[in-house]
Amino acid sequence: MNRLPFTQGSKLQPHCRIRKCNFFHGASSVNDTFFPLHCKMSFSSSKRPVLAVLGCGTMGVAILKGIHDTLDGGCQEELFPNKFLVTCSRQESKARLTKTFERNDTEVHCGDNVHVAEVSDIVLLCCKPQGSKAILTLPGMKEALKNKCLISICAGVTILQMQDWLDPSTHVMRAMPNTPCKIRQGMTVLSPASNVDQVYQQLAFNMFSTLGRCRVLEEKHMDAVTALSGSGPAFGCVILEAFADGGVMMGLPRDVAIELAAQAMNGAARMVLETGAHPAEIKDGVTTPAGSTIAGLLTMEDGKIRSTLARTIQEATNVASTLGRKQS
Repeated sequence: MNRLPFTQGSKLQPHCRIRKCNFFHGASSVNDTFFPLHCKMSFSSSKRPVLAVLGCGTMGVAILKGIHDTLDGGCQEELFPNKFLVTCSRQESKARLTKTFERNDTEVHCGDNVHVAEVSDIVLLCCKPQGSKAILTLPGMKEALKNKCLISICAGVTILQMQDWLDPSTHVMRAMPNTPCKIRQGMTVLSPASNVDQVYQQLAFNMFSTLGRCRVLEEKHMDAVTALSGSGPAFGCVILEAFADGGVMMGLPRDVAIELAAQAMNGAARMVLETGAHPAEIKDGVTTPAGSTIAGLLTMEDGKIRSTLARTIQEATNVASTLGRKQS
């Protein structure tokens, strides 16, 4: 049975804001202006969508926490799922997730992936990439996902692979969020298959936009997105920790050094995003002749930091491209 309960035409409270999605007309990105979510989505009946998270690990928890915070912050629930079903593979994981999601709108199941998919409208696949085939080819899963939306965050698992495992009526999308989604400061890139209904595309865009920034790109870019955006927070924390270590070496208390380093990186990043200035322009604005900044910059260049960091993204991209090939 076709279960697409979304139609155009609902209202949302003016303070709930996301980025405008232009990809319905072939654009590969989003408009950088914000607008209130008026006349975007409602439901054809009183039923609101159920979101399933299959294989809920660190990233699944981050996404759900961000969505929960959005709902708790006052956004009208008809735009988002108002019930959540979470699956995991071990009883100890179920106990942990049950404690994490102590909410009336969230249920945690050990296994039961097919049943959970059957009673859901949107399915978010959050398992490890090598386990995606095992879940999507479970007996009954193809039928359970007919005419529904599957959003996969499995790095390296292509749309074509998933379509081969599923019924042609399934609306398949890839998404690459990152862990700052947990505090609604994340970055998500979406890539929908050509047959994905526009309403599902908009719903996915709206949902992930509440977790931070959201952009739509062609699937060919997803491995690089995985490396730069998905793994980027880990790489950035190594740099942050190194800055803090330098501060400690020069006499700062550890907690102070971490705070200063984190806020310096946060402020610089926000200047890039909010002003549109090139990073080099911001760097040059800090760098005065014969000053401490240029001395530090030359030391960084001596260590080949640019090529090291660029090669980091290159190597992570290469590995990301292989992850979907290894299926258990």
